[in-house]
Amino acid sequence: MRLFLRAVLVAVALGAVPAQAQTACIFDIMGAQGDVYAMARDYALEVKRMGISLKLKPYTNERVALEDFKAGQCDAVMMTNLRGRQLNKFVGSLDSLGGVPSYEELRAVIGLLMSPKSAARMVNGPYEVVSIVPLGAVYPVVNDRRINTLAKAAGKRIAAFDWDQTQSILIKQIGARPVSADISNFAGKFNNGQVDIISVPAMAVRPLELYKGMGTKGAIVNLPFMNINSIMVIRHDRFNPGDGQKLRDYSKSMLDPAFALIKRSEEEIPAHYWSQVPGYEVDGYMNMMRESRIRLAKDGHYDQDMLRFLKRVRCRYKPAEAECMQDDE
Repeated sequence: MRLFLRAVLVAVALGAVPAQAQTACIFDIMGAQGDVYAMARDYALEVKRMGISLKLKPYTNERVALEDFKAGQCDAVMMTNLRGRQLNKFVGSLDSLGGVPSYEELRAVIGLLMSPKSAARMVNGPYEVVSIVPLGAVYPVVNDRRINTLAKAAGKRIAAFDWDQTQSILIKQIGARPVSADISNFAGKFNNGQVDIISVPAMAVRPLELYKGMGTKGAIVNLPFMNINSIMVIRHDRFNPGDGQKLRDYSKSMLDPAFALIKRSEEEIPAHYWSQVPGYEVDGYMNMMRESRIRLAKDGHYDQDMLRFLKRVRCRYKPAEAECMQDDE
C-alpha cells in the first residue's frame, strides 16, 4: 500500500502523462491528402518525442471538426483562425483586414505570440492555442479580370462565410452583394458561376480547381487584403501542465516549411492569371482596410489589444507610415 501511495504522489507531482493518445481533429479541405494535414502529421511525429501523443483524425468539414471539439469528442482541433476567433478572440483577430501586410511581419508576430510572455493570452476558458501556422496572403479571385478596383466590384456577387459577420459587412461596404457560403462549398459556387468573386490563399487555387471558375476571362487580383492562418487549440485540462508551451515552442519550427509552401504555391500560379491593381488605387485601398479594421474593432468583431499589438509591429517595420503618428487603433 505504501508503494502504491508513493507512486500516486510521484505521478501527481510530476504530472502523469495521459495513458492514451489525445485525439486531434484536423481540418483540411483536402482531408488526409492535404498540405495542412501533412503539416499536422509532421507536428504529431515531432511532439511525440516530448511525451505528447496525438492521434490525428482528418475532417473535410470545418464546422463539424469544431463542433466535435466543443462536444469533447476531440482533445485538440486544427482549423482556420477565422473560425477559431470564437474560441480566442485575441488570437483570432490576428487574421484581420490588413493587420499584417507582409510575411516578414507575420513571422515576427507569430514568434512573439508563441513565446512564454504571451502564454496568458493563448488561454481562454478551457481552450488554449498551441500553434499558429501561416496559410498565406488572401487574394480576390474574379471571373472577369476587368474587376480590378473596388468600384468595379460594386454590384458583384461575393461569397461570404455565413459564420463570419465581418465578411458580409465589408462586402456591403463596397456596394457588392454577399452570397452565403462556407468553406465546404464556396469554391463550387465560384466554379459554377453562382458568385463572381471569392478570396483564397494561393495554396488553395489548384486543389479547389479555381482555374475552372476563372476560365479564360478571370484572374487573381495581386493585392491581398489579409494573411490567414491555421491554429491548433487544445482542451488544456486533457494535457499535462506545461504541454501548451511545449507545443507552442515546437510550433515555431513549422514556420520555415509553411512559408516555403506559400512561396511555392504563389510561384506556381501561371503569370497570365495575375491581375494588377492600378497604382493610383492602392493608397485608397489601404486606407479603406484600415478604416474598416478600426470600425470592426469598435463594433466588437476584432480584439482591440491584438490590433494595437499588430500596429506596433507594422510601425517597427515602417515607422514613417502615417498611421504611426495616429492613436486611433
